[in-house]
Amino acid sequence: MSRSKIISGDKIAAVLERAMDFGGGILRLTPTWVPRNFLHPGKRIKLAPTDWYALGTHRGGIDERWFGSTTEAANDGRAEDEGLSYVVFEGERFLLRDAVEIGQGRVVGQKIWDKYKRWPVYSKFFDNAGPIPHHMHQRQEDAALTGQEGKPEAYYFPPQLNAAENHFDYTFFGLEPGTTKDQIRQCLRDWDKGDNGILDLSKAYRLKRGSGWMVPAGVLHAPGSLCTYEPQWGSDVFGMFQSLVEGREVPWSLLVKDVPVEKHQDIDFIVEQLDWERNVDPYFKESNYLEPIVDPSVSGEGVTDRWITYGEIDGFQPVSAKELTLMPGAKCVLQDPGASCWISVQGSGRIGSLELQTPVMIHFGEETADEFFITAEAAANGVVVENTGYEPLVSLRYFGPEVHTNIPRQGDYKKQ
Repeated sequence: MSRSKIISGDKIAAVLERAMDFGGGILRLTPTWVPRNFLHPGKRIKLAPTDWYALGTHRGGIDERWFGSTTEAANDGRAEDEGLSYVVFEGERFLLRDAVEIGQGRVVGQKIWDKYKRWPVYSKFFDNAGPIPHHMHQRQEDAALTGQEGKPEAYYFPPQLNAAENHFDYTFFGLEPGTTKDQIRQCLRDWDKGDNGILDLSKAYRLKRGSGWMVPAGVLHAPGSLCTYEPQWGSDVFGMFQSLVEGREVPWSLLVKDVPVEKHQDIDFIVEQLDWERNVDPYFKESNYLEPIVDPSVSGEGVTDRWITYGEIDGFQPVSAKELTLMPGAKCVLQDPGASCWISVQGSGRIGSLELQTPVMIHFGEETADEFFITAEAAANGVVVENTGYEPLVSLRYFGPEVHTNIPRQGDYKKQ
């Protein structure tokens, strides 16, 4: 198996220009695999069984694939490019991050480039055999204390990747109404006594294929074992608040990974990172649960485009996503208002001038034809998508912040 040659520096601009010309502004990306040494792979993201531990057992099993990422994975012992997506063209590849810096507004859109000077979001599949520890992602003001950014995120559970539920298809969100901060402080004091009991203060929700959730920063959540598509802000900050999961120890260091060093033992400070009102919201599901909503402006005979991540957090649209389904022989033109990253979950066809194929199994290092970055330039010109196969062509694509002016709000699925 041969891999494309990595190029960098001054060589990138010319190759990027040729790739943009050839693909009509659509860039083909290679798979980006990320291990987590505190979790067990769910084995549903199509990575070959021989490669679950391709980076070594000391790094942990590979349970995540990141899409359109210019964000580094915050893992101990990480490779230099871990978490970063590559563009591939004619036997050469280069970081999407470098393509964004060179192409700027052509690639991510002028408004996003002017404000963020990067592609500030990404998405992933995370796929685990069991639950993830109850944790939160810091809000902006807390993440900034360690020179990072806060991370709101969203979930969607693609049916194509969830034939098996694995061990625990329930997610705990937030805290039971009436929970006090003193109770959470006591959970942290009990860290080394075994199970610190924080799930006794939370509520689990059964996960449903083809549905999703919005998860604001500062909200505790213990994701269950459905394979999850996760559009999110471009940050890898988190703090684990649960000391024991399925008999596995969660070290204190994962609670304070993104806390200023002088605050590592400051329980009051650690608890104050939580968005308390959202955590104890008695209507948490009403505020954050999502079901797909058909976008009639794109849908038609043989074509269905559905919102799967939508709504705002504190009046801000951090990220959004859609699911496009084309029946065999169907064709459509996408003319989205901004750049997006595409991943196919079923079927085959063409996107612009590029062939696409959803793989059944991927070996570590293989360069697939299922992931593409649709640049702002391509989106503005319109992208022709065609299903040339014998089964539905289904894809997920996520967008950057504040791209859509006409987007559903949380709860709007009830109006369908």
